[in-house]
Amino acid sequence: MREIKQPGPPTSERIQWVEARGRGFSFTLEAGIPLLEAARRGFAAQGFDGGVLNIKGGALGPFAYVMPALSNTGENAAFYSETFRPEGSAWLKQATMTLGERDGAPFFHCHGLWLEAHCRVNGGHILPEETMVAEPFEVAAFGIDGATFKAEPDPETNFKLFGPVKSEARGAETTSRAFALRLRPNQDFAHGLEAFCRDRGITHAKIRGGVGSTIGARFTDGRIVDPFATELTITAGHVGPGAGGAPQAELDIALVDYTGGLAEGSLVRGDNPVLMTMELVLEVLA
Repeated sequence: MREIKQPGPPTSERIQWVEARGRGFSFTLEAGIPLLEAARRGFAAQGFDGGVLNIKGGALGPFAYVMPALSNTGENAAFYSETFRPEGSAWLKQATMTLGERDGAPFFHCHGLWLEAHCRVNGGHILPEETMVAEPFEVAAFGIDGATFKAEPDPETNFKLFGPVKSEARGAETTSRAFALRLRPNQDFAHGLEAFCRDRGITHAKIRGGVGSTIGARFTDGRIVDPFATELTITAGHVGPGAGGAPQAELDIALVDYTGGLAEGSLVRGDNPVLMTMELVLEVLA
């Protein structure tokens, strides 16, 4: 399996996780305010500090983003591009957001694909500090109670990354058992998730939201993404019984690589290792 050497030593715990409770709901993002504040208000109205959003459609503007890029210093295995600020609004095709906390304040990690002016399709990492909601639009959310994603220094990758930590339960209305997860680098996405479920007796689960990166990509239809640095959004995912009843993950994603290439499809199990991180929320169904 492909592997990229990280600047720091790997930790023994390859999946960071916290068990929590959660609930799915939808709400409308308010126009004319920062995307970060609009998301925060939507979760707070339902009694949650954070969780995950799945976005299909809607306009952002002003809008700023970065793409994956090579590292010029060697201090990281890969890095970010310069900041892009397209003119006008961008129309989202698909995006996934993790809403959590950084430096004691709300923060998000969001990857997606969108349509810019002149019908240019692009993708990358949306910047919370510079992105506004251009018009009201509805989003699908899953709030978590008892866990939060907190940005903390990660010695292995030399980045400050979201990872799940325990938090005081707020007593929000919840409907299901859930796990907040972060898969660390150089492990296969599907196999890592399957092992996590197998160890906990989970046979059916739904991925409610996920943001991360893989070392290139291999799709079930035979397509290959060779550029190693990607940023992806999970468009759909679930875990169900496979051969012999063991948990088997099916993962659909959309990504942009560091050359600007875009790809969408179902990932091959066993051949898509994590590059920097894979954060997600798993709703347990059985």
